[in-house]
Amino acid sequence: MNTQTEQAHTLPFLTSNSNQHQPQEEEEEEEEETPLEEVLARLKVLLTLLGFNQSSFFSFTVSWTAFTVVGVAAPLVALQVYDTDKNQIKGFEFVIVLFQTCLAAVSLLCFSHNLRKYGLTRFLFVDRNAAQMPCFHHAYVTQISGSLRLIILWVLSCFLLKTVREITRLSLAEHGSLWLSVAVVLALIISWTSVSAISLSACVLFHLVCNLQVIHFDDYGKLLQRESDVLLFMEEHIRLRYHLSKISHRFRIYLLLQFLVVTASQFVTLLQVTGYGGTLTFINGGDFAVSTLVQVVGIIICLHAATKISHRAQGIVSLASRWNALVTCASDASQLRYSASAGSLEGANHLNPIYLDSSESDLESMESLGMPSNTRLALYTSSHHKRQAFVMYLQTNHGGITIFGWTVDRSLVNTIFFLELSLVTFVLSKTIL
Repeated sequence: MNTQTEQAHTLPFLTSNSNQHQPQEEEEEEEEETPLEEVLARLKVLLTLLGFNQSSFFSFTVSWTAFTVVGVAAPLVALQVYDTDKNQIKGFEFVIVLFQTCLAAVSLLCFSHNLRKYGLTRFLFVDRNAAQMPCFHHAYVTQISGSLRLIILWVLSCFLLKTVREITRLSLAEHGSLWLSVAVVLALIISWTSVSAISLSACVLFHLVCNLQVIHFDDYGKLLQRESDVLLFMEEHIRLRYHLSKISHRFRIYLLLQFLVVTASQFVTLLQVTGYGGTLTFINGGDFAVSTLVQVVGIIICLHAATKISHRAQGIVSLASRWNALVTCASDASQLRYSASAGSLEGANHLNPIYLDSSESDLESMESLGMPSNTRLALYTSSHHKRQAFVMYLQTNHGGITIFGWTVDRSLVNTIFFLELSLVTFVLSKTIL
């Protein structure tokens, strides 16, 4: 009876009925999946279908075997049996297949390694505890669902683009056996769609990882409006910057290899197009345009994500500077109001030595009046120095996505963009226009 009475006093809001139904409710909550777990499960299924999930030896073998058969063997065999009299055009096709396969292999190798090493949750959120924060679940679900739709959209777009190109070539070009030509077209469409889906899905995954961190940077900007503890701001910014360094370390090889493969592909295409003596049309050179568009779209997705998170990280400096200025101005205003309210006391202090006798009690009273203002000034100065040190720290440690020390910001993106744009426009002008 005594223990029951003590429990009733410690838990006054729980009735006997709620105590009976509480274990059942907890079991039902454990059985029901949260929206975040559901969308992560869908993403895991999609990544498994694309071959990124290589957590076991069996899945590793199946993934790379399927990639070798569909992405390498199928297009090579199809191009060998393809009926064309121009060997140079067939050489163009082999080069395009080579670079598309290399880009997909780089994506599959880098992302499958990271997924196998960290797992899906830690791979996406970087921090183990980030997925356990209910306040961010809605934003997480929105970003992951959007990335799923984006992957499906790009896969369908690649399939339709390649299908239209192959059907156009099949209907306009001369061919031998119709059934053989249809089989070759199907093999090329399936192979090209699969390797393009792998490379673009890797770009979307990197975009997703960066956008999930952008959520935390946006929340950090709101933290400056809610809190005033400088040490808390420092610890949170150090944690965010550590996450950015981990993202940069995980994806720097992938970003560098992707840029090198795409740039090499554009240069080789440029040399082949300028060295070709015949006339390039959409029938014999359409694959140049199609592969170029897919490669450049992947580069744009990755650079947009890296630039976005670098811009948010650098924007924290301006937010902190504005916060410091507002707090400083507000502190100065409060100091002025304090001085105005205590003006009579300060006037008495200045008048006492002149008009009053300098007694011991007068000196003691002057000292007692001076101490609060000095303490308030010392506290204000200490707080101002902390804020100023915090702003200076942010100015020298703004962070961002880096590739071996090079920050992926707008200046680097402009350089890469104009380099790729010049190559792409030249290739498209030779093949489409």
